[in-house]
Amino acid sequence: MTPFLSPDALALTFAALMAASILAYVVLDGFDLGVGLLLPTTADVAQRDRMVASIGPFWDANETWLVLGVGLLLVAFPVAHGMVLTALYMPVALMLVGLILRGVAFEFRAKAAGPLDKRRWDAAFAGGSALAALTQGWMLGRYVLGFDPSAGALLFAALSAMGVAGAYAFIGACWLIWRTEGDLQKQAVAWARRTLWVVGLGIVGVSLATPLASPRILARWFEMPNLLLLAPLPLATTALVIGLHALLKHMPLPGDALKRVPFWAAVALFCLSFAGLAWSFFPYIVPEQLTLFQAASAPESLTIILVGALFVLPVILAYTVLAWRIFGGKAMDLRYD
Repeated sequence: MTPFLSPDALALTFAALMAASILAYVVLDGFDLGVGLLLPTTADVAQRDRMVASIGPFWDANETWLVLGVGLLLVAFPVAHGMVLTALYMPVALMLVGLILRGVAFEFRAKAAGPLDKRRWDAAFAGGSALAALTQGWMLGRYVLGFDPSAGALLFAALSAMGVAGAYAFIGACWLIWRTEGDLQKQAVAWARRTLWVVGLGIVGVSLATPLASPRILARWFEMPNLLLLAPLPLATTALVIGLHALLKHMPLPGDALKRVPFWAAVALFCLSFAGLAWSFFPYIVPEQLTLFQAASAPESLTIILVGALFVLPVILAYTVLAWRIFGGKAMDLRYD
């Protein structure tokens, strides 16, 4: 097929599609991973049932975005795929183990013979969620520092793992504020208040480490006029954290007012953080080693793949929107087999 876009335009198009898929995964699977992380913090069986029911119609479809993002990386930037997966082989394998464990635990939990069996599957679901969240955070830390093998870089990756797990717990708590009520909603507010500061500290840590890891990124952020153009990112992030802290102190509000606000504010925090990382590393797909344009497949191949991607992406998006519209009530109204 004759390319209808220039090679550079094709590379940028696939980079945008891949970035959108990864961001969608982080937000969508982030809240259900967060609910899994929070599951062991309550001993009440009915509350755990409602927590699981709140993500029941969504969790498996959310992981589709991860498959799409990694698939686009493989077919559009195969050289980068090989370099990244080689550097992150073990955490990727462990992440897949965690995701598989979650899936098995979710299905078997619904058919548990008694409370003891259900508690065991709850522990497996929480363990799989923790393993997936921690490995994703570790991979982020390794990527940010360009796969630096030094002890300091590994320590940063460990802190990043804890930060991402905390961020998922936060967005999971915000999801429960929206989707539950009564005592569980009050507990979710308490969880959100405690984990909000983990999110704030994690954003600060990555924001400091990223420019320090690369003189190029340092110049991109702090040289004029970039400093003025990019100032809204940290200012908006700070305002969101402060605003969330103030709001959560008073929730739940009478009449369940503003129940959606913490979740969508958390989504905004994730998007702002992602935008900061994207700006820092562009045009590199492997930090300081390989650009998008160097890693891209042949234009003819990208053109064929783009036709398929432009068909698949709207289908996944439509299914996601449909699920949110159909299963839009409180957790007690949700059912799963």
